[in-house]
Amino acid sequence: MEEFDDEFYYHENFTYNFSYDDYPSLCEKSDVRSFAGVFLPVVYSLCLIIGLAGNALVVAVYIYYKRLKTMADVFLTHLAVADLLLLSTLPFWAFDASRGWILGETLCKIVSSCYTLNFTCCMLLLACISIDRYLALTKMQGSDNSGCLRHFNRKNCWKVCIAVWASAFLLGFPDLMLSEVRHAGNRSFCIAVYSSMGRAGKATIEMFEVILGFLIPLLIMMVCYCKVGLMLGKLPIQSKSKRWKAIRVLLIIVAVFVITQLPYNILKVYRTMDTIYTIVIHCETSKVMDRASQVTESLALTHCCINPLLYTFVGSSFRKNLMKAAKRFGKNNRSRRQRTEEVEMSFNSHSQSQQTDSFSI
Repeated sequence: MEEFDDEFYYHENFTYNFSYDDYPSLCEKSDVRSFAGVFLPVVYSLCLIIGLAGNALVVAVYIYYKRLKTMADVFLTHLAVADLLLLSTLPFWAFDASRGWILGETLCKIVSSCYTLNFTCCMLLLACISIDRYLALTKMQGSDNSGCLRHFNRKNCWKVCIAVWASAFLLGFPDLMLSEVRHAGNRSFCIAVYSSMGRAGKATIEMFEVILGFLIPLLIMMVCYCKVGLMLGKLPIQSKSKRWKAIRVLLIIVAVFVITQLPYNILKVYRTMDTIYTIVIHCETSKVMDRASQVTESLALTHCCINPLLYTFVGSSFRKNLMKAAKRFGKNNRSRRQRTEEVEMSFNSHSQSQQTDSFSI
């Protein structure tokens, strides 16, 4: 979550900066840490409660009822799993923001890498969903995409998912290796330390995360859905409405994800440029950047709890399957209650007959 290098030394109430000469070397940031100590735990708690309930429901419906019949089902299930794993790291970061890190360096490395891994995996999976929808529509139209369909089909679906998780793991690997527990004043922090790599190494890793984890998937989604829109425009009105309903939920999911992710990635690029060219040279500007980073990263995390809501209220297919699963669950409960009542009635009638016999005797 946080980053650290030799240019900065964190104290309980101050940040020492030894590179900027245009403002005093002592930049007091206790107000930034106080804001993070209140704001982040509240946001993380809300995301955790809503996201756990929604994504667990998505996984249950897709695995229990739909049985992962299509590639989209598999990708959406993996997306929900990635959201759940990302949400599982939030209690650690909430406690770190309010009280500091007291859980040891091993857990610091695992939680940091898990956070980056699943953050990236969500975007890559949305890119895969857009490719799948585009190929499905071209297949219905009879377009020639035999090369893509040969590799991107239900048979190779698990290979695609393995490739996605492996790519996300590569982006999380630097956090696994570089995250450390640093002590400053009376508190400890779980932070990524880039001092051994220098400014160039730190900037390279961060830009690689933005390119592979955001720009490339975004480009894939834009190309796929632009082509889908062109094909939908050529369909008859009757077919167009039906096909549009089929991909509407995916379009909205992608749009919401981009809206929540774009501010965070823009700020990340800006801070990467600051690492190289030292753009921020004033203490107050540095404070504003810190707060903006906390807010935009929290906004980016909200996709974990927004996605299930979109599946439920926008996706008619998922909503129908959810209702069917609820009806099936209700029938099972009623049948269990009926069996229980029958057993109780049998037991009571048997007991009453015994009591009558005993009274007669």
